[in-house]
Amino acid sequence: MEDELRIPLTTTRTRSSVWKACFNGTNAFLGIGLLTVPYALSSGGWLSLSLLLLIAVMTFYTGLLLKRCMDMDPSIKTYLDIAERAFGKNGKIIVIIVMNSELYLVAIGLLILEGDNLCKLFPDFTVKIGTLTIQGQQSFVIITALIILPSMLLLDLSILSYVSATGVFSCLIILCSIVCVGMFGGVGFSAKGTLLNLESIPTAISLYIVCFAGHPVVPTIYTSMQDTRHFSKVLLFSFVLTTITYTATAVVSYLMYGEDVESQITLNLPTDVIAAQVAIYTTLLIPITRYALMVTPVANAIEGGFSENIKTRKWVRLMIRIALLISTVIIAYVFPYYESLMAIVGSVFVVLASFVFPCLFYLNISGMYRSWNYELVAILGIVLFGIVAGVLGTYSSVSDLVQNM
Repeated sequence: MEDELRIPLTTTRTRSSVWKACFNGTNAFLGIGLLTVPYALSSGGWLSLSLLLLIAVMTFYTGLLLKRCMDMDPSIKTYLDIAERAFGKNGKIIVIIVMNSELYLVAIGLLILEGDNLCKLFPDFTVKIGTLTIQGQQSFVIITALIILPSMLLLDLSILSYVSATGVFSCLIILCSIVCVGMFGGVGFSAKGTLLNLESIPTAISLYIVCFAGHPVVPTIYTSMQDTRHFSKVLLFSFVLTTITYTATAVVSYLMYGEDVESQITLNLPTDVIAAQVAIYTTLLIPITRYALMVTPVANAIEGGFSENIKTRKWVRLMIRIALLISTVIIAYVFPYYESLMAIVGSVFVVLASFVFPCLFYLNISGMYRSWNYELVAILGIVLFGIVAGVLGTYSSVSDLVQNM
C-alpha cells in the first residue's frame, strides 16, 4: 500500500538522481492546493502570507525529522515503517487510518473540483432521465465518475502514474495562465484586498496547511535516491519552488480579484479568454489522472481485512474499487463544498501527518524527550501549533460547511 501512496515515480527499481528526486519532491507537495491558496489569502488577508511561509518552514523541518528517523534505523523504508518503529503495530494502524481517510476525502474533492470547473464552462448543462432532472454541478460529478470508471478497473496503475506525474507542469501552466489573464484578459492587478481578517484566519491556515501535504511520501523519495547525502538539498529545493509557486499564485490572484476570489481560482477566470481556457482545461485533467491513484491505497487497505483466498479474487478487488467510486460520488453530490472539504483535510489529516506525527516519531525514536534543549522546545512548539491549528481549523471548517448546507 505504501508504495502507491499519493505520488507516482517515487518508487522505482533504479535509483533516482538528485534532479529526479527534486522533481519527485516537488510533485509531492505542489498539487491541488494551488487552486485554493488564493482563497486562503483572501480569507486571511495580506498578513496571512507570513503564516504560509511559517507553515512551509515548519513542514520542511518535519520532513528533515523523518530523514533523521530513517538514518537511525536503516531497515526503515516507508512512512508506515517509521510509525511502527516509533509506536509499534498500534501506531502503524492509526497512521494507516489517518492516511487513507485523507486520500478518500481528497478523492471526493477531485470530483467536486471537476464538477465545479465543468459547470463553469457549461453553466446551462442539465441531465434529464425520465422525470428526473439533474442540474449542472451534480450532473458533472456523475459524468466525471463515469469517465474515471475505466481507470478504476485497472489493477495495475503504473502507466496512469506516469501521466499523473505531470502535476508539477500542470501547476506551472495554471500559474502562467492566471498571470496572462491578468495582463492580457482585461482583468488587471488593481484589487487591494484587506490587510488582516482575524475571523477567517483558521480557515486560511487550514488551506495553507493543505499545500504541504506530501510527508507520507518523503521516506520513499529518500530511499529512492542514489546518494541520500543530498536529500536535505533536494527537500529544500522542493519546498522553495513549491512555496514560491503557491505564493505567486496567491498574490497574483488576490491582486486580480481581491475579496471576490472563489474557492477555486479557476472559477473566477473568464471563459472567453484563451489563457483562462488553458488554465481551466488543465485543471480538468487533474481529477481524471489522479483519482484512481488516490483511491487505490484505500482499496488495498480494505482488501487487507479479507482472508487470502478472498482478497486475491479479481472480482472482489474490482467491487471494492467500484464501491469506493460510488460512495465518493454520493458524498460529492450531497456535499459539493470544495473549500470546506479541503479545510477539513488540512486541519485534521495533514496536521497529523505533516506536523504532529513526524515530531512524535522523532522524539520517541531518538529519545530526545528525556532532556530539555532548544530543539526539543522547537519540536514541541510545532506540535502545539499543529494541535491549535487543527482544533480551530476543524471548528471553523465544520461551521462553514453547516452554513453552506
